[in-house]
Amino acid sequence: MAKMYYEDSAPIDALKGKTVAVVGYGSQGHAHSQNLRDSGIKVNVAELAGTENFKFAQKDGFNPTDIKTAINGAALIIITLPDEAQAGIFEREIAPNLKPGQTLGFCHGFNIHFKYIVPPKGTNVIMIAPKGPGHLVRSEYVKGGGVPCLIAVEVDASGDAKNIALAWANGIGGARAGIIETTYKEETETDLFGEQVVLCGGLSGLIKAGFQTLVDAGYQPEIAYFECMHEVKLIVDLMYQGGLSYMRYSISNTAEWGDLITGPKIITDETKATMKQILTEIQSGKFAKEWVAEYKGGMKNFNALYAKDHDCQLEVVGRKLRKMMKWVNAKEV
Repeated sequence: MAKMYYEDSAPIDALKGKTVAVVGYGSQGHAHSQNLRDSGIKVNVAELAGTENFKFAQKDGFNPTDIKTAINGAALIIITLPDEAQAGIFEREIAPNLKPGQTLGFCHGFNIHFKYIVPPKGTNVIMIAPKGPGHLVRSEYVKGGGVPCLIAVEVDASGDAKNIALAWANGIGGARAGIIETTYKEETETDLFGEQVVLCGGLSGLIKAGFQTLVDAGYQPEIAYFECMHEVKLIVDLMYQGGLSYMRYSISNTAEWGDLITGPKIITDETKATMKQILTEIQSGKFAKEWVAEYKGGMKNFNALYAKDHDCQLEVVGRKLRKMMKWVNAKEV
């Protein structure tokens, strides 16, 4: 069983009277900055002048600066930049300005685990990964609660790296909900696997294939959309609240019987073998290498694949139908 920490075992003392620098004011950055500040910690924000995130930081009461200025004198430097941009920015703007005794903090282990970022010796390397998007980390904190967090210590150069990480988690509200101990390896590889096989890649592929199967069989695309896309939220919400058991308790007996007998026909031994292959490619660093190469090459394949799905029939029909449902609060991009 995983080791858990709560407020009584995750004191914020290790950061009291010290400065934390947050590099990037995006999804996670804005939440960590505001929550730590509200927990009594001095926070410096680094963000590019003139950007929307720079303006958001100003609106939230910060005085965002360049990275060198923000990290000067900071005990903890939290890097919340996109994975693909971190290594370059670290090499150019963070590493040359690091001082002995500073701690580097990450919200995801990608760059450290796959060694695209190699911190200098004597630098603590820790991670606090909230299991929710930044807006939820912020809103739950404001309500008096928190989002569960993962904690990992990759390098403990000072002997108190774990205490610093626990204080960080406490400061953003994670200790109110629970902090689960893990490693950079485990967090990185399971996160990438979940995104690719289930949450994003797997679910997107299943929805598209189901929609196309119905349309090819002569059914109206609008009906296919409702059955294969729109109603996904209804089922996932039930799972989110109470797992598979609550979902099955809440649906009709007909739907439940179809679930029990058809799921194994869709997820076959061949599908599971493919999942294992994907996990192997993640573990070996093959996926990371390909993604970094795609980014450095100008993201041509990325953009082409995105554009292809953006204007497919499923998406075109969906945009039309979402206009009919005001409660959806559609977000079209």
